[in-house]
Amino acid sequence: MAHKKGGSTTKKNRDSISKRLGVKKYGGEKVISGNIIVRQKGNKFYPGEGTRQGNDYTIFAVTSGKVFFKKKLSKTIIQVS
Repeated sequence: MAHKKGGSTTKKNRDSISKRLGVKKYGGEKVISGNIIVRQKGNKFYPGEGTRQGNDYTIFAVTSGKVFFKKKLSKTIIQVS
């Protein structure tokens, strides 16, 4: 009969690595073509004029200029002009 419990690794205390999501460039900031403006999962923000959306829902600038966040109905649209 064992006098000590078997020493095994714990099955708890695991956590995933954070994905660094969120707004990277705020309204009024200057951006150049290729700058990432927002990293997101799903469409919280939508691309507008001067921006495009990547496969992972990342919104990035395709033109240089200032970032603008516009409310249109229930959507927030990001523009660069």
